[in-house]
Amino acid sequence: MEKKVRQLCPISDPDTTYFLQITWCKDLGMGFDLILSDGQSSWIGKVSEENISREAADMEMKQEKYVEELKKALLFDQEFSDTYRFDISKKEINGESIHFSYEKNLKDVTFRLGSLVLHRVTNSPEVIRELITYCLDCVKELHAKNDHLQKENERLLNNLHDMQEQLQKCVEAKEELETDLYKRFVLVLNEKKTKIRSLQKHLKEVQEMVPETVQASQIQKRFITW
Repeated sequence: MEKKVRQLCPISDPDTTYFLQITWCKDLGMGFDLILSDGQSSWIGKVSEENISREAADMEMKQEKYVEELKKALLFDQEFSDTYRFDISKKEINGESIHFSYEKNLKDVTFRLGSLVLHRVTNSPEVIRELITYCLDCVKELHAKNDHLQKENERLLNNLHDMQEQLQKCVEAKEELETDLYKRFVLVLNEKKTKIRSLQKHLKEVQEMVPETVQASQIQKRFITW
């Protein structure tokens, strides 16, 4: 069984705050029960699945779409507060029954989503006590969720701090490795340069010796010929 309690201020009496409890099983489209209270008196009513089907047909709207509109109107009290409105009027002079309606407002066009007659309950204090108990249970549950989220947030922050430290160590190790590799590269490069210069010097000496050797050989041949 699902349950939702919300506040509302009717169009005809915007200075008065009412508390509306919606109770449904599995899906809102299967019907729901309503309890309305002004803090002193309480009224109850029921919307059946047949009522929902009839309202959807009267509005020429698919039932799934109509149920979505009902959810927005009845369950989401803050997100769509400017779009969905409620009104309450006395059905009988003695006030034993009231007429409760809910509608959707789109700019200059307003159309009724549904309405029903709510009947006054004789045990209003007990109904109000149950409403207060439910609200307190919701607050308690929210506090528990908040505590859990705070602990989870602290855990995630600690993990983030540890990961940042590990990342910093990895960055420092990477920089040290790059510096060491650069030094090794420079050392090898200098050794290669030294070896190349040595080879170039040796090559130059060999190249200088070749003409002298050729010239000496030619002189020797001439001497033998003579």
